Amino acid sequence: MFDSLPTATTEGASLPLPCISRSKMPLVPAVPEVSTGNLPSAEIERALGYAENEKAEATRKAYRADAEIWGAWCRDRGLSPLPASPEALGAFLAAEADAGRSASTITRRLAAIGYAHKLAGLESPTSHEAVRAVLRGIRRTIGTTPDQKAPAEAALVRRMIEACPDNLIGLRDQAILAIGFAGALRRSEIAALGCSDIREIDGGIELIIRHSKGDQESAGQTIAIPFGTKIQPVAALRAWLAAAGISEGPLFRSIRKGGAVQAEALSTNAIAEIIKEAAERAGLPPDQFSGHSLRAGFLTSAAKSGASIFKMMEVSRHRRIETLQGYVRDAERLRDHAGGSFL
Repeated sequence: MFDSLPTATTEGASLPLPCISRSKMPLVPAVPEVSTGNLPSAEIERALGYAENEKAEATRKAYRADAEIWGAWCRDRGLSPLPASPEALGAFLAAEADAGRSASTITRRLAAIGYAHKLAGLESPTSHEAVRAVLRGIRRTIGTTPDQKAPAEAALVRRMIEACPDNLIGLRDQAILAIGFAGALRRSEIAALGCSDIREIDGGIELIIRHSKGDQESAGQTIAIPFGTKIQPVAALRAWLAAAGISEGPLFRSIRKGGAVQAEALSTNAIAEIIKEAAERAGLPPDQFSGHSLRAGFLTSAAKSGASIFKMMEVSRHRRIETLQGYVRDAERLRDHAGGSFL
């Protein structure tokens, strides 16, 4: 994460930066050195491998990018990235706000810098009251409302499915759209699905979600997907698997121009692009849709149909009712409106 940062100096003394293992997140501080005795290197590497997984892959990637930005900002001003002073960090946050960064992005940058200090065994300036005051001021000034993408509700998903090409790629994309929507899946969950995660049951299938944002310790979660009569997600999945000849390994894979199905799973970015492309083919603005649109679309559709919030949670696997209340409020905003009788 911090391999791009230079070793900073203060009054001529070198400041340690976290060491990097396999070009990923910093795992242990390089200084002070801790003796490992006669432990075999393989055992040490195995421990480091587990330590890397403390954070999700997406979080590690975001933190690395944040670290590079922070390091470049400090380098241009001759400042120390580690340890950082509250004054420097506050100025950095202000510069990010002036550059048009969102409040959520700035908050994540702060978390990445704090995490780096923690790993290096240094006191983090992120909890300093002056820094927190700057952050509060930024959030109040620029607002915290996220730039939300459009939910792909049931009618839109049907349009997107109908607009898919009549070929192998089209069958794959139809299955991704149908299963992703029916399971209220995140794009990372769609990409991670394998043949061993499917089980036939009466009335449909069960999907095993082995790891998700809400299941960081990979305890595993199981959801049911019915056959359906409109979107028919199970039929779409079966058609894709039969045409592609897939009976083991990843469900959703890339396809070469000649029609050769690859062995590797699609990336999360590829899933998001497939959703955008499907929206564009259906005559919808692609920039309004994202990898989260299928999940948000299912929950919005369920709320509008009057589904119980507890039944919604069975599919979405949310742990807190409060998270889903926004979907319900949006769906009911015009239902029994206070002005409905006279407007």
